[in-house]
Amino acid sequence: MGNTHKKPYGRGDGGPHAESNNSHYDHRRNRGGSSDKYKVSQDSKEKITNGSSKRGSTASVQGDQSSSGKATPVGGNARETVNLDAPCGALPPPLARLKNEGNLLFKKGQFADALEKYSQAIQGIDSPEDLCILYSNRAACYLKDGNSQDCIQDCTKALELQPFSLKPLLRRAMAYESLERYRKAYVDYKTVLQIDISVQAAHDSVNRITRLLIEQDGPEWREKLPEIPMVPLSAQQHRREEPPSAELIKSNVVCSSFTTSKRRAEVCFSALKQEGNDFVKKGQYQDALGKYTECLKLKPEECAIYTNRALCYLKLERFAEAKQDCDAALKLEPTNKKAFYRRAMANKGLKDYLACSSDLQEVLQQDPNVQEAENELEEVTKLLRQSLANASPAKPRKPVPITEVSTVFVFI
Repeated sequence: MGNTHKKPYGRGDGGPHAESNNSHYDHRRNRGGSSDKYKVSQDSKEKITNGSSKRGSTASVQGDQSSSGKATPVGGNARETVNLDAPCGALPPPLARLKNEGNLLFKKGQFADALEKYSQAIQGIDSPEDLCILYSNRAACYLKDGNSQDCIQDCTKALELQPFSLKPLLRRAMAYESLERYRKAYVDYKTVLQIDISVQAAHDSVNRITRLLIEQDGPEWREKLPEIPMVPLSAQQHRREEPPSAELIKSNVVCSSFTTSKRRAEVCFSALKQEGNDFVKKGQYQDALGKYTECLKLKPEECAIYTNRALCYLKLERFAEAKQDCDAALKLEPTNKKAFYRRAMANKGLKDYLACSSDLQEVLQQDPNVQEAENELEEVTKLLRQSLANASPAKPRKPVPITEVSTVFVFI
């Protein structure tokens, strides 16, 4: 994690628990940053990083500090002062000072130094509320320095101490988004909106991530989301309903129409398949073939339909087409036993006995108890031998020259 001492903020910036409009943080510089196609506006990024929950929030670093005590100049500017010894909740003075120093360093853009102060304060705190704030503050430092993974860990610890705390949820959502873990980011942003519907940065991010998820996961993107927790009424701050954006309405319409079309296609496919099966049982293979062809228009990658249609082609003695369907089925399921057997029968019909024998042996290798394959293999082996014998041309006889020899009989 780099130290950013040379990167000061403009005057008026708050600590990690305050809103600012001058952030230099750009989460796209992280490894695995979100797509440039849907860039996060600078204002939205700052609101998420600094945890502002409303439009026009004016919280400042003095939000957790008291004006009592001796003022200390900030950065040599006498007009801007902060009391590092101001009380912070139930924290003892030494820890309160560490927290205040961390807030001041964060305000000056010295995130690595602020992180160290928060880490030291965390070591001596038992109060869940104060510990939650410090983990959340340290997470803001990690986020500013581009360390999204550690930011997520600290936000999760803060949320374990104080469930449904707004700022850790916002910061964790931003960290998830920077790592392109869009589903988890979406869930955190939606949880934030359950707590406070007026957080505009969360609305903007939800709309942006919705487009990304539709592009990434298709119309069924909602089914791939983790479960969104239900925020209890006691944790909800603002429940004012706001109308959804035009783009969100459009995406919902697209998803709804696609889901309806898909369901209709499923019903139609099941009906056609059943009709095809009924025709096969009646021996009406031409009619069954037409039903299976319609099925494949709806689901072109359904292996069982290819093997069913191949059976129809075999019964109609259209062996070449039966073989093509079996080839298609085996591309989808390379060990499909029916496809091998029916392709063997197609090859037999095409008088390709060698290919037929090879497919039957594959069937028997998968299941030695298929009696039909064993019987067919015996028959095809005979046909193969016969075809090989018939294909062998008869060897021409070599002419033997005959010469007359005069025989001399010698009598003794």
